[in-house]
Amino acid sequence: MPAKKSIRGLALVTGASSGIGYELARCAAQDGYNLIVVADEAEIETAATKLRAAGTEVEAVQADLSTQAGVEKLLARIATKERPVDLLFANAGQGLGNGFLDQKMDAIQRVIATNISGTVALVHAIGNGMRQRGSGRILFTGSIAGFMPGSFQAVYNATKAFINSFSFALREELDGTGVTVTCLIPGATETAFFERADMLDTPVGKQKKDDPGFVAQIGYEAMMNGDGDVVSGWKNKLMSAAANVTPSEILAKQHRKMAAPEEK
Repeated sequence: MPAKKSIRGLALVTGASSGIGYELARCAAQDGYNLIVVADEAEIETAATKLRAAGTEVEAVQADLSTQAGVEKLLARIATKERPVDLLFANAGQGLGNGFLDQKMDAIQRVIATNISGTVALVHAIGNGMRQRGSGRILFTGSIAGFMPGSFQAVYNATKAFINSFSFALREELDGTGVTVTCLIPGATETAFFERADMLDTPVGKQKKDDPGFVAQIGYEAMMNGDGDVVSGWKNKLMSAAANVTPSEILAKQHRKMAAPEEK
């Protein structure tokens, strides 16, 4: 049995069954936080079992945050806890590759509902509690994709543009309240994202990607420092800087080269 730690508080991590979300949860557990980890798949139970090795309490919740019912299920579970959420990692997200008109409308709506609607609903509920208490930290997992028009990934990039922008605005609104807001802005990361988004046959799907543990550690440290945003990796920092001065038309053409499926 792992040794019990001195508990610092409660952390809620969405999209925590694998990838960046799992690694963010691991950072929080190692730092002495009890966890509520959430995902829309049964693998969240396996992730919770591994996370308990850090010596903190970990509760797994399987909930689809693209639906109102899923958000309400999670909030109801949080309400049963003895203490409120101290750290909120709004990480859950869905990807979607291929041309917009070739995508299924139900898949498009699920991406928007997960990345935007579910995230906003959860942050609204948890954020209000934090503001009332005068303390709390929120980390959004944004994306460098949000800085460029996403040809052959149009809906996903647009949702991440929303998250990036929303996080910066919310941070300013909460200035002086005791609640901090941080946006983690990763580039392509070695997760199941590209397989789930049907993008394994694209240049970006095949290229070498960042380690999710490295990305999560950078995001966690930025959150705990109260930083407004952090771009993971020097290549992504260069891409972010270039996107700020490059015309959108050129960015869209560049993104096509990365995300368009290879011709059969």
